[in-house]
Amino acid sequence: MGDINIFLLLLIGANAIVSYKGFNDMIFFRKYEFHIGSIKAGEQYRMITSAFLHGDMMHLVFNMLTLYFFAPIVIYSFGVLPLFLIYFGSLVAGSLLTLYFHKNDYSYRAIGASGAVVGVLYSAILLNPNMELRLFFAIPIPAYLFGIGYLLYSIYGMKAKSDNIGHTAHFGGAIAGYLITLAREPNMIYDNTLMVVLLAIPIVLLFILSRSGKL
Repeated sequence: MGDINIFLLLLIGANAIVSYKGFNDMIFFRKYEFHIGSIKAGEQYRMITSAFLHGDMMHLVFNMLTLYFFAPIVIYSFGVLPLFLIYFGSLVAGSLLTLYFHKNDYSYRAIGASGAVVGVLYSAILLNPNMELRLFFAIPIPAYLFGIGYLLYSIYGMKAKSDNIGHTAHFGGAIAGYLITLAREPNMIYDNTLMVVLLAIPIVLLFILSRSGKL
């Protein structure tokens, strides 16, 4: 448990420190946020650094609380290093998918660890599909409904384009967390087919909407 706490505290601490710096230093924030024009100009480091910036304290707290509650499930099942792989694999996948979807929008900007966190969330739900969450700390809800709802809200965020939160990255992260977990535990496809299919629904919906030009 000590290793789990240390790893999570380091990861959460890194997000908190970088985000706090960004809250108070707009030059720093602009230098390290995800920005298509700058990335295409050669600043690919933004695809990583942007995931440690957040729009405001609520955005940061929500992401870090989600990570804190779901990461131990992944660590318990796979270990610390696989969690690291899922987190940063999901982070990179989220940035790559964002770059793909917005490659022609040179003004597009985004920030947030949500892609990485959603990857961990999806992995944890696959590993423990029967767990229950307390929405707003009071309303019981199955974890898989929370995961699906989170991605459906992300589709709304992508369509609305009313903030610079990396909604597209949520899907890249979910895809990475989903595939990495199934690659490590392929028996889930047979043992937990319903959950595997349910969690794939919003991912498939995203690509249907994209192909039909509705995003």
